[in-house]
Amino acid sequence: MDSDKAMVIFQPSGRRGEVPRGITLIEASRLLGVDIEALCGEKKVCGKCVVRIEEGHFEKYGVTSGMQSVSPWQVEEEKYINAERRKKGFRLGCVATVQGDLLVFVPEESRAGKQVVSKAARDIHIDHNPAVKLYYVEVDSPTFEDPMADFERVCKALERDYGLSNLTVDIFTLRTLPTTLRDGNWKVTVSVWNEKEVIRIRPGKDANAYGLAIDVGTTTVAAYFCNLTNMAVVDTVSMMNPQCKYGEDVMARITFHMTSTDGLQRMSDDIIEGLNDLIDQAIANTYPPKKKKKKKKGEEGPDEFIEVPEEGKTYLRLTRDDIEDITIGFNTAMHHILLGLNPEFVGMAPFPPVIHHSMDIKARDLGIKINPSSYLFVLPNEAGFVGADNVGVLIAEEPYKHEENQLIIDIGTNGELVLGNRHKLISSSCATGPALEGAQLSFGMRAAPGAIERIEIDPQTKEVNYKVIGRDAWRKYSEPKEMKAKGICGSGILDVLAELYSSGVITKSGVFNKKALKDCTRFRINPDNKQPEFVLAWAEESSIDKDIVISQKDVRQIQLAKGALYAGCKLMVKRMGLEKVDKVKIAGAFGTHVDRTKALIMGLFPDCEIEMIQSVGNAAGDGCRAALLNVKKRVEANWCSRNVEYIELTVEPTFQQDFMEAMQLPHMKDEFPHLRGIVPDEILDQ
Repeated sequence: MDSDKAMVIFQPSGRRGEVPRGITLIEASRLLGVDIEALCGEKKVCGKCVVRIEEGHFEKYGVTSGMQSVSPWQVEEEKYINAERRKKGFRLGCVATVQGDLLVFVPEESRAGKQVVSKAARDIHIDHNPAVKLYYVEVDSPTFEDPMADFERVCKALERDYGLSNLTVDIFTLRTLPTTLRDGNWKVTVSVWNEKEVIRIRPGKDANAYGLAIDVGTTTVAAYFCNLTNMAVVDTVSMMNPQCKYGEDVMARITFHMTSTDGLQRMSDDIIEGLNDLIDQAIANTYPPKKKKKKKKGEEGPDEFIEVPEEGKTYLRLTRDDIEDITIGFNTAMHHILLGLNPEFVGMAPFPPVIHHSMDIKARDLGIKINPSSYLFVLPNEAGFVGADNVGVLIAEEPYKHEENQLIIDIGTNGELVLGNRHKLISSSCATGPALEGAQLSFGMRAAPGAIERIEIDPQTKEVNYKVIGRDAWRKYSEPKEMKAKGICGSGILDVLAELYSSGVITKSGVFNKKALKDCTRFRINPDNKQPEFVLAWAEESSIDKDIVISQKDVRQIQLAKGALYAGCKLMVKRMGLEKVDKVKIAGAFGTHVDRTKALIMGLFPDCEIEMIQSVGNAAGDGCRAALLNVKKRVEANWCSRNVEYIELTVEPTFQQDFMEAMQLPHMKDEFPHLRGIVPDEILDQ
């Protein structure tokens, strides 16, 4: 490596590259296409560009990062970073300069281009039967003749009015009871968990309780904020998984735990802090927005903010105590890390998890700040690489209630597959890796403004038309400078391989078709790394002053991911003794954006009728929501985790051969009759 340069990795965007030593972190972020807020134009007076320098050796990236790799602390940073945050590694991006290799974490509030997380709640049928139910009771006040204790008095009223018996009470709730009863003039609303434990008592009559259904992905975390009494989704909040800095995939995070003395604790603390931020975000959204109050001339002192309510809008004005239940689903490694369970053996054959079964844990025991007596329901795991998120997909889609054979593909950092019907279900997992999310491509990025999300390539001229997030008009209807392209995100990556192939830019095997590209200005050999590459957007159309390209190496990375998925699907179809499947469902955030025709062209799964391919959005999150609003789904989840047969694909005798054949587009040998008339015959028959 050039000694005048240092390797800088920005997380959670995953952008990385060599930058000149001596430049500020803000300048480095610009070179690598990462957006950090800098409202004051780097005059060191807004404090918006706060970032965190990560300490330690990061095996995944081959770098050792720490304070020794940035310039010393400057006095102007004190105004924006207190002693506690300074100790944690926070610095101002416009002050700190690059002196060596670095891993830099950009917190949510410092990110200019906020990631677009497509995890909206789908309208699915859920029977209303939450674990937390509210009961309003009017209690007889004590007398000399009847000096019964407060709690027994409440229990007596609950049994009299609702037939509830043998109730227990959480100590935190019990502590509030005497005052609450008297404040409510002996009329109270009681929250009862699973018809056995009193977890909250409020004075007077209250008709609402709230809960969160959380889907913790390797890359993103989404939470559905629901009203438990009427099932309404009040809000959807999301964030990047703060563990991204330890590596983009689960194996990298397991390795970080094994190579750092406090690795597990650090990763666990990070995700719990992140969940508390997410809870605060959901709560804050129930209040009117605030704006800064103008100061009088010469007035000193802290800034004051005033509420600016929207006309005609009512605000719930909730607190953390109003969240009375949480359900949470994640893959097995994320599950173990959050709960502080050793994930080491999940990463080693035969990949056993520490626990299969679901769990009810007091949220306070994990440091999750909601109503102190409430529980967190942790969905059960299926296997080492098929976790509770897959159980969430199953209870949302319910293939075990149908005759037709459904293939459900949950595309994320890890591809999880389920195949079967009401007679038999099998599942498997394949390492799609973060390539489909843009992490390993030269210009790959998360879904944020400026990311290319849709691509079309003209088969004759090889001209590229594309659309970026944050702009409605496509390239051909825009001036070059209006595009402000920055990179390419997941949906664009799925588009690009299909388009390169069907327009003849690459051959069936994935190599650039030099003959067809002889006079094409977009095709070239990169002078620095000698890699063939194809230009998707010229520098004048970008906001990073560079051509945005897709290289031969990038094409290979996407082929590896799609080959793993296809091979997994094919082996499962074989294992079930089927000729073909009746329906293909694509789940995950990708599922919302994937163009089903292009998914078939690139060969993500075996040939089928295009009408039979269906997108089911974030089904894992929908499953967590179903479990939040219906306790029977929790029982169903435990049944699923024990009754789905898990297959380890890599030990199947034909896996290597199947994987190699599936690398080609759409496949080396398998026929794709449903693509006739969509892809030119001369391309299909290569």
